[in-house]
Amino acid sequence: MDTVPYPPQRQLSVGEVLDLSFRIYRATAVKCLLFAALGVLAGQLASIYAALKGRTLVKGQDSWQALLAQFLDPTMVALYFIGLVVTIIFYAAVLLRQRAILSGAAVGGEVAAALRRVPALVALAVLIFVVCVACCLPAAVSGGTLRLLLAVAALIALSYVVVAVSCAQTILLVDDAGPVVSLRRSWRLTAGNFWRLSLIYTVAVAILIALYAVVGIVAGFLAALLGSGDVAMVTAFTEVVAVALGALATPFYGALALAVLADLKVRKEGADLAQRLSATA
Repeated sequence: MDTVPYPPQRQLSVGEVLDLSFRIYRATAVKCLLFAALGVLAGQLASIYAALKGRTLVKGQDSWQALLAQFLDPTMVALYFIGLVVTIIFYAAVLLRQRAILSGAAVGGEVAAALRRVPALVALAVLIFVVCVACCLPAAVSGGTLRLLLAVAALIALSYVVVAVSCAQTILLVDDAGPVVSLRRSWRLTAGNFWRLSLIYTVAVAILIALYAVVGIVAGFLAALLGSGDVAMVTAFTEVVAVALGALATPFYGALALAVLADLKVRKEGADLAQRLSATA
């Protein structure tokens, strides 16, 4: 395994944070692939059920009517909910395993640890949802020109909130903090770093989009070539590629989250000073 300087000894530049993210990814991705693949598959439970039942969208069918029909099906709703919860559990397991690998701790028990944190993760999601709704509420209850102005203000506020709470889940998992504490600490750590974090996240997303686009084009060509016009085979091949891409990308999300949080701790909490003092003690 590559030696990864984690946590960093000093504050990092934008490029260095991204470089640390890729180094964490390279060092941990293989050992997290199973969890990542299971999480992606869990998120596809409702789609797999719909495909087996022949409820996929057909040509000429209204997409909104098809979506409404799915949500009126109790089985589909249950599968959406179960898939979401299981996906959250395995994503948390990926991040916990990455943290264990970086710290040199024994690997194992991450799924059980993630299961114990499910209530806190759900509570955190509810808190974030409430904050986002509060940002949009003024625009929703107003009218006319004022609604347009408030909608723009809500978009700006939501952009800030998304960045401000971006570390909350990582804090909850890595530091075993409560949902309220995690939210408040994320808000404090990210304060004053909006544009810097926005740049980091934008570059990371752009890299992933480019990767998805290239692989998607190649996969589409191969599916059309190997499928020989068989719609079922092409669809199955596309689903397999989508799961594989999701499994490969999931550890990168965790690596980015760990790199960003470590850098913010150095900047706001003096983690580098504490580390140096412990090393010289």
